[in-house]
Amino acid sequence: MEKEKKGVRLEHISKIYQDPKTGKEFYAVENTTLDIEAGTFVTLLGPSGCGKTTTLRMIAGFESPDEGEIYLGGEAINHLTPNKRDTAMVFQSYALLPHYNVFDNVAYGLKIRKLPKEEIRERVMNILKLVEMDGMESRMTNQLSGGQQQRVALARALVLEPGVLLFDEPLSNLDAKLRVSMRTEIRKIQQKVGITAIYVTHDQSEAMSISDKIIIMSKGKVEQAGTPQEIYYHPNSRFVADFIGEANFLEAEVLSTEEEKARIQVAGKQLEVNNFCGAKIGDKAALVLRPEAVTLAEQGYLEATVVLSTFMGAYQYYQVLVGDMELQITDYNPVNRRVYQAGEKAFLDFDSQGVYIL
Repeated sequence: MEKEKKGVRLEHISKIYQDPKTGKEFYAVENTTLDIEAGTFVTLLGPSGCGKTTTLRMIAGFESPDEGEIYLGGEAINHLTPNKRDTAMVFQSYALLPHYNVFDNVAYGLKIRKLPKEEIRERVMNILKLVEMDGMESRMTNQLSGGQQQRVALARALVLEPGVLLFDEPLSNLDAKLRVSMRTEIRKIQQKVGITAIYVTHDQSEAMSISDKIIIMSKGKVEQAGTPQEIYYHPNSRFVADFIGEANFLEAEVLSTEEEKARIQVAGKQLEVNNFCGAKIGDKAALVLRPEAVTLAEQGYLEATVVLSTFMGAYQYYQVLVGDMELQITDYNPVNRRVYQAGEKAFLDFDSQGVYIL
């Protein structure tokens, strides 16, 4: 696709709905400002009801913001209907036309635009090849598997050559194994085409695996935006740390701070950590430990009692108590390591670079 890449900018966007039970108004999205760079793959991630789908639908034009302005490639688009916007949506339900074959489903939008017949055929065949559905153009959609139907839905959106491609939880109807392979395919196609993509999901692993940038939302507001690595290793709130991956939280007190370092006290022990979010001396804070960042050893930072020890193949899964605080540990490649059993005492060993204070 030889077409200018377009970014998306949301400036102080809000959407207000009325609760049908109480009649009270509430913000589904509140005062949200986002800048999505052209050619990037950005995921809106969060629990149900956080405002991610409403945000996507406002970009597509299916909902109108009550406050703020949306820009596509520098052009204000609030006043434009969905068909006038340079976007295309891939829906959760695929929304394929059941009485049309694969070719006609993909060609549908081009025919509405009254493009020449030969151009339509060329574009459709090129896109079907891109999504690895060439040779299946005469098949009816009810003869296709879920993964194949998803590819047709993707081809139908791509063939329009939109500036921005929107995905509304497109893989939620597929089984777990197919979801993994399809998300990989979607990412490959996005990178090959170079299109700007905005993707909505509540699946953290899906967001981590495909995104250049993740925007985490909660209760209509953006909690944090950043690369998968930034979100995972440097969450700016307990909500983000708990929502992305698994996290252990240990109560801590900040004793001293110095540039990027902080000395803290946890379970009666003093530790020095390198990552902290502006904590001040005397603050009660949370020490965040990822389960894979901790191992059990004969010596270490904090004494623990093993409550549960389970062999999971690639790792040994532990639940341990540090004082009255329970932690999860995933000790990878345990084949040549000592395996601790329930009831045994051990120490938590970890790299201070891999922990942080909230």
